[in-house]
Amino acid sequence: MINNSYLLGMYGLTPPATGSQGGTSAAAKKQPTAPWAATAKPQSQSDLLRTALSGRRFINEATTSLDMQSVSSGDYRKIFALYQGLSMLEAISDRAGQRGLSSLEQNQLTKRFDAGMAELSAYLGSADFDRLRMVEGVSETKAQTGAAVARDSVKYVTGAIHSGSPNEPVEAFAGDVKFNITVKKASGTQTIAIDLAEMGSEPRTMQSVTAHINGKLEAAGLETRMSRELLPSEPRVIKTGDKTVTLPAGPDQWALSVKGVAFETVSFVPVASSDAVYVVQGSGNAGGHDVLKFQEGAANATGGAFWVDGQVGKSSLPDGVETVRASAVAPDGSMWIVADVSAGTSTQPIKGQGDVVLMKLDSAGKVVISRALGAASTASGYAISVGADGRVAVAGSVIGALEPGASGAAANVADSFVTVFDAKGVEQWTQRRGAKAADEATAVSFGADGKVYVAGRSQSAMLGAASAGGWDGYVQAFSESQAHILAPIKGTATGVSQFGTAGDDNVQAMTIDGDNLYTAGVENGRMIVRRFQIGASGAPTLLSTRDLGGSGSGEISGLSVLNGQVIVAGATRNGALDIGQVNNPHAGGTDAFVAVISDDLTVSANDRLTYFGGEGDDSAADAKIVDGKVWLTGVSDRPIGAKPADPTSGYLARIDPMSGAVEWKQTWTGAHGQAAPTTIAVAAGGASVLDRLGLPQGEISQGDSKRLVDVTALRTGDRFYVTSSTSGRSVAVTIDAKETLQTLARKIETASGRTLKVTIKTDKDHVTGLDGDTKVTSGGVQRLSITFADGRDGAVIRSGEAGRDALAGLGLTPGYIGPKSSDLKTFGLNLPKTLNLRDPEAVKTANESLLAAVKVLRDAYKSLSPDSDKPKITGEAPAYLKAQLANYQAALARLTA
Repeated sequence: MINNSYLLGMYGLTPPATGSQGGTSAAAKKQPTAPWAATAKPQSQSDLLRTALSGRRFINEATTSLDMQSVSSGDYRKIFALYQGLSMLEAISDRAGQRGLSSLEQNQLTKRFDAGMAELSAYLGSADFDRLRMVEGVSETKAQTGAAVARDSVKYVTGAIHSGSPNEPVEAFAGDVKFNITVKKASGTQTIAIDLAEMGSEPRTMQSVTAHINGKLEAAGLETRMSRELLPSEPRVIKTGDKTVTLPAGPDQWALSVKGVAFETVSFVPVASSDAVYVVQGSGNAGGHDVLKFQEGAANATGGAFWVDGQVGKSSLPDGVETVRASAVAPDGSMWIVADVSAGTSTQPIKGQGDVVLMKLDSAGKVVISRALGAASTASGYAISVGADGRVAVAGSVIGALEPGASGAAANVADSFVTVFDAKGVEQWTQRRGAKAADEATAVSFGADGKVYVAGRSQSAMLGAASAGGWDGYVQAFSESQAHILAPIKGTATGVSQFGTAGDDNVQAMTIDGDNLYTAGVENGRMIVRRFQIGASGAPTLLSTRDLGGSGSGEISGLSVLNGQVIVAGATRNGALDIGQVNNPHAGGTDAFVAVISDDLTVSANDRLTYFGGEGDDSAADAKIVDGKVWLTGVSDRPIGAKPADPTSGYLARIDPMSGAVEWKQTWTGAHGQAAPTTIAVAAGGASVLDRLGLPQGEISQGDSKRLVDVTALRTGDRFYVTSSTSGRSVAVTIDAKETLQTLARKIETASGRTLKVTIKTDKDHVTGLDGDTKVTSGGVQRLSITFADGRDGAVIRSGEAGRDALAGLGLTPGYIGPKSSDLKTFGLNLPKTLNLRDPEAVKTANESLLAAVKVLRDAYKSLSPDSDKPKITGEAPAYLKAQLANYQAALARLTA
């Protein structure tokens, strides 16, 4: 008798169901019925959601039933348990994508989703499959870290200073061009004076000027040299309405390059200089950020789109920067900024959904140091301060783990943090201080007593203080200590003061003058200045308070003390702030303002108030008080009621706070008509002829730290796990304080039992140059490259615990690294730890990832079928067999009708 099932199976057909066992007859059944089968009764979305929110486990093999046993029963049970967990996560993400959810429900969904993802990761790390390999991430034969370490480079390349032929005179070299080059060697320091007037009537081309400078360097017996550098122009892509237009490449651009040697430290020193003002702004509607450099009274020497008189430089911040809220100038004239990033750069991935990055820019606008805070979930940077010794303090808020060794996995509200770095950007200490409810640090300063002071706001009592209700303002002191010279520096909280009303209060600015500490903020809708006395322990004691009047929906952006007077700057709609003499009246809408009051906060005949702005809305995004003058920046005179997409103009102004005189002002626009300044920094003597040449003042950076905790988002104690395919043993790889790419490579190989091979790969930046012009523009970066060892089956790499995962900071995806011909078939769910429900786009991504993961589970289920290893019959069946098959199908249809 002919077996119909066999005949149908020859052609990939399935016999009709005769029972309820997953779509096959009991005799033909070869696998347990899958929970997604048509005959299975699935849970409704509402039941899945209810179960997920009840706090029960997402993945529970004990609740998974099989309707038949087989040699792979354990694998089936695990696959079905994973399917149940993914279904619950899908139910949560589906609900999160619906409209009209309350913030309470949204927070609950987010919390349970995060818990489910953590449980899924932990389960996959311990689940022991028999006939397949299931990993959280992907299966690949080779992996490379996204995190990279810059190679030491003795070459510095400026931005473009000339367009066109290198044999033409260069406008930037015209006029009075004088500067010094200082070179330090072990034998001493030499200063070489450069004056292009010594070239006489010789045309000042790229080649002739560099030859003149090199002649001076050679005569001094130095190895450092300068040359021209080709920056090939590329086609530009622009959008006009709904159309994308590609413009042809423009003329070649040229830069200067400085190539030194390891034993010569090179610095550029101007002969004459003036103050420089840096403005960081969001520009255009694509989310980019620029750094503009201004010099009062300077002509527009460089030119270009959106340049104005007085602007002497412009550079762009790296991609991924969401916003910049604070900046400050270092003693060497460079600028530090604190930026919120939603994605890491190509060499510095972040660990969570958002992080804070501290960047140092030299006077030419080039990023020379970049330090990621290393938050495991998300963080925001609100304040920065630079001490007289060059140390940098950054403060803000963080959700999730931050401090080394502290997981923070249970944290779901924001806490205040402060981190102190040395002058080279090496982290000294971090403190995370929080109340039970949310709190955030919004101001930070170094005190004359050596302590670090942080101010902010909190929704409940800070440790050692009492709540007044709603959001309160607070001031917290931190002292530094070190057990011995080799021990790490520690920051310890030494005193706190919490203050405010029963309403919502905050601190928006803070400054320290000797043993007096001043704060300014909006308390219950009014602008309040407070004065504290700093005690021996650092604990602040309130001495006096000054109410400046209703905030008028405005805010305070600057605070300083000078010659017995407090200067306050900000913006307000209130045209009648409670301050004596008014220099310039309110012009309409929101205006910037500058107020001068007595340092004891009492009403004085010397009080002054100046409004600044037009009939529309003017903002005061940031203010700096330098030498008794107030520098303001923000958006200028925007029409009242304007939409977010409407054009905006930025402004920069210097105001005499006593007379109200506007001593200098410039306005400008940006790409797509959008310019939105966010911070300002003023560098004494920071502008000079070097700006025209693209050269930085001070020492050229020739190398950065090689420690991974310095140049990546990794923190000491972060880790991941490596499971060898040979031994099956899981070994933790933990990041040490002195970890480098070299030491980490050896650790990974050892943890894998030598089933993985880890090498260091160097990427270099190349350009197409002319003969005699350098082809390589930088020393490049180094990354880890991981592959399986010859003749070995590789290993599985999985994430570390929540809050301590090192893979994210390395830019590695968890999964299997090994040959495709491995004995075990590998299935990667590709569920990154960054999946979340923070916003609609994230919810959409989570849904798509979960659906794709379910498809992988179905493929894994099919791979366990006894028929999966049988060779498939291919090709077209003969005509007579097709006729016989048609007859059998007709007969079977009659029998089962």
